[in-house]
Amino acid sequence: MRYSLERRKQASGIMMVAPSVIALSVFVIFPIINSIYLSFLDYNLLKGVREFAAFSNYTHIFQDSRFWGALWNTCYFTLGYVPLLTIIALFLAVLLDRKMQVAVKLFQAIYFLPAITSMAIVAIGWRYILDPNIGIIFGVLESIGLKSVPLLQNTKLAMPTVIGISLWKQIGFSMVILLAGLKSISDTYYEAAAIDGSGRIHTFFRITLPLLLPSLSFVIITNIISSFQVFDQIYVLTKGGPLFKTEVLVYYIYYQGFTLFKIGYASALSSILFILILLITIFQVKKFMQREIEV
Repeated sequence: MRYSLERRKQASGIMMVAPSVIALSVFVIFPIINSIYLSFLDYNLLKGVREFAAFSNYTHIFQDSRFWGALWNTCYFTLGYVPLLTIIALFLAVLLDRKMQVAVKLFQAIYFLPAITSMAIVAIGWRYILDPNIGIIFGVLESIGLKSVPLLQNTKLAMPTVIGISLWKQIGFSMVILLAGLKSISDTYYEAAAIDGSGRIHTFFRITLPLLLPSLSFVIITNIISSFQVFDQIYVLTKGGPLFKTEVLVYYIYYQGFTLFKIGYASALSSILFILILLITIFQVKKFMQREIEV
């Protein structure tokens, strides 16, 4: 009887997880395996011919100057986006960490509102706002006699502009995560610090920041992963221009796969991106785990 009950529990558990396992296999695991397989083929979608190419796609990647340019642009975006996002989101979270005030709740909703909007929709809106011919910003600047600069068409300002728009879109989400982390810190720590005469800055760096480390690590790791996968705003705002200055890895993969229809080469690029994200994630997780142990 007991054995039969255990079998029923196991069967129930399998039935509960089966839909998630099937969805994960169909939409994640199988595409990854198939992409790795295609990366070893000379496969052009228009020609419809698949020929085994061994490692030729991978050797071509390291000789491809546009790949290195896209990798640099991706790193540039990540290095400009993630630190600023983390600092601003942390500042707003600390600023809004108040007890049930109507104004605070209103500002929390305002900051979070862009995060629930599609990036494509946000990018389309900003593209019209920054349009040098019909954009609101340029119209206001010209009306007061100031010279306007076409930000998205400028080789030096295009990427910082994309970073700024991405920050405006995503700061609210990271702020909410950090705000939840702040709410989970017990008041007893702050009461003890106040009794010891600790100032606000000292309390923040000695108590708040170490105890907020799990939330901070989540925000940093997830945003690094998302920044290496940036695509929507690049596609809508700049199409990788001007002069490839905003062409990132995912957009270059899209260009190879769905403009030139070189599926084999695009799959090899995807595999390289997958390996990069995996290595960076493992490194970050180990670092944050070590810091949590030290704390």
